[in-house]
Amino acid sequence: MNSKDFRCPQAGKLVPITGGHWAFVPAPLPAELGYDTALTLALSRADAALSELAGLGRVLPNPHLLIAPYIRREAVLSSRIEGTRSSLSDILRDEAGAEVPKGQAADLREVRNYVTALEYGIQRLKSLPLSLRLVRELHARLMKGVRGAHAAAGEFRCAQNWIGPTGSTLATAAYVPPPPQEMQAALGEWEKFIHQHDAMPDLVQCALLHEQFEAIHPFLDGNGRVGRLLITLFLMERARLPQPLLYLSAYIEEHRRDYYELLQRVRTDCDWNAWLRFFLAGVETTAKDAVLRARRLTDLREKIRARFVGKSKVQALLDQLFINPYISVARAEKILGVSNPTARQAVVMLEKAGVLKEVSGRAWGKLYLAGAILEAVQS
Repeated sequence: MNSKDFRCPQAGKLVPITGGHWAFVPAPLPAELGYDTALTLALSRADAALSELAGLGRVLPNPHLLIAPYIRREAVLSSRIEGTRSSLSDILRDEAGAEVPKGQAADLREVRNYVTALEYGIQRLKSLPLSLRLVRELHARLMKGVRGAHAAAGEFRCAQNWIGPTGSTLATAAYVPPPPQEMQAALGEWEKFIHQHDAMPDLVQCALLHEQFEAIHPFLDGNGRVGRLLITLFLMERARLPQPLLYLSAYIEEHRRDYYELLQRVRTDCDWNAWLRFFLAGVETTAKDAVLRARRLTDLREKIRARFVGKSKVQALLDQLFINPYISVARAEKILGVSNPTARQAVVMLEKAGVLKEVSGRAWGKLYLAGAILEAVQS
């Protein structure tokens, strides 16, 4: 990390660490912002898109049916940024009880942990506000039993870390977060800021909190995933979203280079506005996509259900296909609470109607897929 790159003391300060290297300690939030025309327009567009998504979330007929695949899609995309190679289809097949190839087991475990952490955080908000305690609890669930689990899951780091390509050192790192003692103080300031209400627009505060969390980098591993989890949880806590429908991982992955460069420019040049415009554009784009996706899924659900009026078991099974479009007769039996022949009858009826297609190629333990539903979720 080149100390000469850090030209703006208002963003934070450099402190010396072992070996003659430097680490960056971000200044407490809030930052001094200038709301120019471009930023004001970006905020207006993002806020309008988020409000439309929130309104849709309040009137969805059965939000859980649509939220479950959203959460899993986000888990796949957020984990992919960190190097996993699992697809949405992989995690859904795994949850449906299909056999997992040995080479995918570790990646799928990381994705499952992300789902667990997000669902835990949503429930935990009912009894605990966003806080350092909740951050540690999320991290513990995220890192349970996966690579990096040895790195103090659920505990803030007690050692220096750094950010850079594989094989980089303190000497070659692109960025070195604060050392442990300064990190604890920075986290305390970060927590104070997260509890401030009505001091600035929620989306601006969310963007500042995300950038600062990544600058502090309080864990030895899993910082990026926790930081992305916190975006959704913050917006839900502030009642900007009634359901967990907004996720930025797809946008961040698509614009990964810009994302990292803009985070760094905040630290080196105090370029808050460029980062905020990027974040707000991500919210706008992602919220609009989520609205279209939710409407597409809702329309598809009603269209398919209309073909099976009066067939309650089939309709009940259809609803479960929107949570996971992969199904076996054994899973249908469990979902419906019926005998194996009755469950098989419902599955066969959906297969004959073209809703399901057998995809395992096996004579027993067959696995079926509602392809139109999967395509609507992941497209």
